[in-house]
Order: sequence, then C-alpha cells, then structure tokens
Amino acid sequence: MAFWCFMLATDLLVPLIMIGFGGTFARHAPREINGLFGYRTPRSMRNQDTWTFAHHYSGRLMLRWGLVMLPLSVLALLPVLGQGEEVTGTAGAVICCVQLIPLFGIIAATERALKRTFDDRGRRR
Repeated sequence: MAFWCFMLATDLLVPLIMIGFGGTFARHAPREINGLFGYRTPRSMRNQDTWTFAHHYSGRLMLRWGLVMLPLSVLALLPVLGQGEEVTGTAGAVICCVQLIPLFGIIAATERALKRTFDDRGRRR
C-alpha cells in the first residue's frame, strides 16, 4: 500500500505542476524574455508580444489539461491498488508516459497559435 501511495503521489506531480504553472502563466507571463524560465521557443521569444501571448495561451491549456489529468491519473491507478510493487510500478510508469502526450500537444498547439497570430518577424497579423 505504501508503494501505491508513492506512485500515486508521483503520478500526480505532472498534473499538479501543470495546474500551478498553467494558472500562473495564464494570468502573468514572466516579465522579461529570458532563457531560463517560461515558455521558451524561438517563436515565443521574438518580442514581448509573442512572449506574453505564448504564456497566456499555453497557460490556459496547461491549466485545463492539468485539471483533466488529475482525476484521470487517480482513476487509472485505482485498479492496481493492493497489487504488487512490479504491477504498481509498471502502471505508474505508463501513466507518467501518457501524461507527456498532452504536454507535447500543448507545445504544438501554442506554436500553431503563434504562427496564426504573428508573422515571421513577430508582428501581429
């Protein structure tokens, strides 16, 4: 049971981080464009407008997906409650890998939105 609780806590990290950063970015983008913190892609770092847009857009998506993944992660791990460590560990690893799909989807969606909204120089269309 202790290992199952550990795996549950581990599997809830990604959705909780997405909710935390998503809520923060949806309301407040980091003030300055930087290479250390935030949504950092060449397109998002072109100017302050693209930087702010990318954070607000990706933040809303992260918040939504984090709220969806949180209960789904719990539900996905419930069937292995009381199983051995190997089964629980495998299920937890699969859940963590599946949680990466929305993360990559958020990046792709944000880049598409940036491309639709801004030209190659970072000016609004």
